[in-house]
Amino acid sequence: MQVTLKILRRDPANSAKPGWQTYSVEAEPMDRVLDLLHKVKWYQDSSLAFRRSCGHGVCGSDAMVINGINRLACKTLVKDLGTVIQVEPLRGFPVEKDLVVNLDGFFSAYRAVHPYLINEESPPERERLQSPEDRARFDSSTKCILCAACTTSCPVFWVNGSYIGPAAIVQAHRFIYDSRDHGLRERMAALNASTGVWRCRTAYNCTEACPRGIPVTQTIEEVKRALLYDRF
Repeated sequence: MQVTLKILRRDPANSAKPGWQTYSVEAEPMDRVLDLLHKVKWYQDSSLAFRRSCGHGVCGSDAMVINGINRLACKTLVKDLGTVIQVEPLRGFPVEKDLVVNLDGFFSAYRAVHPYLINEESPPERERLQSPEDRARFDSSTKCILCAACTTSCPVFWVNGSYIGPAAIVQAHRFIYDSRDHGLRERMAALNASTGVWRCRTAYNCTEACPRGIPVTQTIEEVKRALLYDRF
């Protein structure tokens, strides 16, 4: 089948204005959007810029707006999109070039929630054990691949780019509800700030955008409850 691939391109070094460029690409129904981007870059226009790494929905590097929805290019199939496919960079971040956006702010928010185990007790001889039930309590938030699809689907983030965003809150949840972790107090500064978790307006865009099926909105609500009811 012949697919029309429309890509919103921008090269800040040459032009401040983005513009659409159209390519005709031969494709199979089970091809991924990532495959089409490769065909364009390898055989039609080597100047096209986009991120990709594992190509299997694990690294999260190829998140972009495909037919108006945040998706991973490596998991989105041609058969689910039709013969006209429109691709744009993630919204809300500065565009470096074409489909590559600057994620410095995104990862600053990620680091602000201390996304690692905090426990000042003397470590045991082998490992810190926990029950299967305790592990299951935060299982969904361990699936986050930091693709930024949830954060850039959030209307609060569009209006206020300093909002910490759903992805960082999901990362905080992963450790707040870990029975081995004692670091809620350290995470309070970022989560309780005016740009923190209370900015969430429960729009559910983040949940719909997550390519890993994480119940992001529910996770954010659980973090709010932890901040309200936990005794330090």
